[in-house]
Amino acid sequence: MNENINFQRRKLLKMASISAAAITLFPSLLTAKTGKINNQASLDFNPDVEIRLTEEAIKLPIFAGPKTNVWKVRGEVLKGDSSVITNDDNSYLAPTIRLSKGQKVRIYLQNNLPANSILHWHGLHVPSKMDGNPMYAIGAGESFIYEFEVLNRAGTYWYHAHTHGVTAKQIYSGLAGLFIVRDAEEQALDLPRGQFDVPIVIQDRSFDSQNQLQYTSHMMQKMQGFLGDQIMINGRPDFTLSVATRAYRLRLLNGSNSRIYKLAWDDGTPIKVIATDGGLLERPETVPYLMLAPAERREIWVDFSSKKVGSELTLRSTEFSVGGHGMMGGMGGGMGMRGRGGMGMMGGGMMGGSNSSLPSGGDYPVLKIRITKKSSHKDKLPRRLSKITPLQIADADNKNSPRRITLSMRHMSALLNGRSYKMNDIREDEIIPVNTLQLMEFDNGYHRGGMGMSMPHPMHLHGEQFQILKREYSGSSASYNSVNKGLVDSGWKDTVLVMPGEKVTFLKPFNDFTGIFMYHCHNLEHEDMGMMRDFLVK
Repeated sequence: MNENINFQRRKLLKMASISAAAITLFPSLLTAKTGKINNQASLDFNPDVEIRLTEEAIKLPIFAGPKTNVWKVRGEVLKGDSSVITNDDNSYLAPTIRLSKGQKVRIYLQNNLPANSILHWHGLHVPSKMDGNPMYAIGAGESFIYEFEVLNRAGTYWYHAHTHGVTAKQIYSGLAGLFIVRDAEEQALDLPRGQFDVPIVIQDRSFDSQNQLQYTSHMMQKMQGFLGDQIMINGRPDFTLSVATRAYRLRLLNGSNSRIYKLAWDDGTPIKVIATDGGLLERPETVPYLMLAPAERREIWVDFSSKKVGSELTLRSTEFSVGGHGMMGGMGGGMGMRGRGGMGMMGGGMMGGSNSSLPSGGDYPVLKIRITKKSSHKDKLPRRLSKITPLQIADADNKNSPRRITLSMRHMSALLNGRSYKMNDIREDEIIPVNTLQLMEFDNGYHRGGMGMSMPHPMHLHGEQFQILKREYSGSSASYNSVNKGLVDSGWKDTVLVMPGEKVTFLKPFNDFTGIFMYHCHNLEHEDMGMMRDFLVK
């Protein structure tokens, strides 16, 4: 009894030692609600790998001058190959985790933040209690134990905070990292490896003149989604990737809160896509540009063998129609505080429109590449990458009555089927039989002829990946034509961009695990405003 009291006292003293600057990074995070769970290591679970992830508030030198307050995750391998974890002490990003399909992993999450927190394994097929539902958020000084087998095929997945009502702020402050899975099929291919297999996490952030992260509480800005005024690559400003004259595999993740990218090479070179959210495509696909919504991943093959040493290439986000996202883009300039990008309110203009110096749908550089080394290595992109069995409507449990999820914004609320998020509020149409295939639709104004608040929504479903069957559109063709050639819908997906006036039909399996699994918009401000619901699989 006394030992327990002393242990609790030590925890409280440890948390009390966190600096006032760290606590005031985002004061409202202290109000996030938490649920309790008896979470202990299972005696009958024998992990191949054990990892400890520790969340803590630190100061990081991102720019010259004052250090930036961030929330950082540090990783440590307790059992297994130490290369499973890659920490980057010079970035606010969480460590990259690399595991193989079939491995069993136990992860100890230690929360040393002055707020409740929980991590979600985005895109991974794991049991409900291991998925990172907000109901399992743990308090300051507490820990949570995840145990699961990696069932996913090789691919670029990620993990991030999923604390109810404050997910946007927590991810924005640093609680997100990559989770890369390998398997035998992928390893048998002659794809670039090691230093030629490069993760690229794209995010936008805003900083004030003292190098501190700037966010917004302005309701109109939340309705549209936060837009920062500086592009960060792998947690760094002004990032340049140095390459040799050979082929590279670039793993792109849009880790931004709400910003959508239309990526294109500045010299007009087409983009060769080899993988999407759920891993390799059957065959490479070539597109003139690539749409990348928040939470989506794309892997691209880039061959620099024809480039001259000393030359440069830039991946840009080019112009497209955004509907209501970033509405009044650029009008916030000069309305607020002076930050690193000059005049402009960092994250919340007076009129609530996009105040970023990088308005959504504008043209701006994202990634600079410099060719610095000659290579004699000859690379050939495989004509066939993988085998994917198409899901069939005939096999769906509800083949004649698809589950429609309508997306709407009204009365300062973000809604799914007219409902805002509440815990323990599962309706009859949100109950799904386990081990079934479901025919589903995301409807973003399609049945209203495109009418309503015109905003794109990147929709994410927890649990197993899904396959997209078709897109249907009933809005302005000029607007849709500015993005549709960059929508890569092949293969397995867990997040899909649904444009204003669009309906996306897809097939999703609900296999193996019962329990609660979320579905929500991955515009993080929309998610925090309630554009999130639960399915009960039983």
